[in-house]
Amino acid sequence: MEDHLVEDKATFYSKAEHYWKAVPPTVDGMLGGYGSISNIDINGSKKFLQKFLGEGKGKTRPGCALDCGAGIGRITKRLLLPLFRTVDLVDVTQEFLDKARSYLGEEGKRVENYFCCGLQDFNPLSERYDVIWIQWVIGHLTDDHLVEFLRRCRGALRPDGLIVIKDNVACEGVVPDEVDSSVCRDLKVLHRIVAQAGLSLVHEEQQQNFPEEIYQVHILAIR
Repeated sequence: MEDHLVEDKATFYSKAEHYWKAVPPTVDGMLGGYGSISNIDINGSKKFLQKFLGEGKGKTRPGCALDCGAGIGRITKRLLLPLFRTVDLVDVTQEFLDKARSYLGEEGKRVENYFCCGLQDFNPLSERYDVIWIQWVIGHLTDDHLVEFLRRCRGALRPDGLIVIKDNVACEGVVPDEVDSSVCRDLKVLHRIVAQAGLSLVHEEQQQNFPEEIYQVHILAIR
């Protein structure tokens, strides 16, 4: 839907890379100056994810998770490592991944891979992950690249695995952000992209208790 807004995909991606290289490798940097919402964010995510985790029939197992657009590992440290045996991180900025190695501390030993790659080019290993967590990063992919990435993620899931998208949601249509070279999609567009990728919506919620001045944030579980 927004691809007509992106005249030159190479420039769209290079501008985003340039933006993130100038961002400090801190929690506040990862959250665009809203570091204060980190606890609310993590608690909301944990409550959402725990609805699906377990060892019984139909439950998503707490084996291996992938943190997409991981940055310095804020979500890996606070959400994924406490719930999963092992975690992989993927991010386009090498400095963030370097910082993650120290930021994650002793528990970081359970991180098996640090992939430095844009998601438009990332190919997750087949049937490796129980959960693929994609937060505040889909706006950096064009529609067609997001569809293709989600298809690759589908093939990377283990049985009963889940893909979780947590991101800003526009009121209507697609809103470009020239500052960080991204877009914000409304739910209708996002649902269409999920369907195009051959995935189905399992559950959806709105994150509560975020500041009123920022976009609404929704969490979608798909498979």
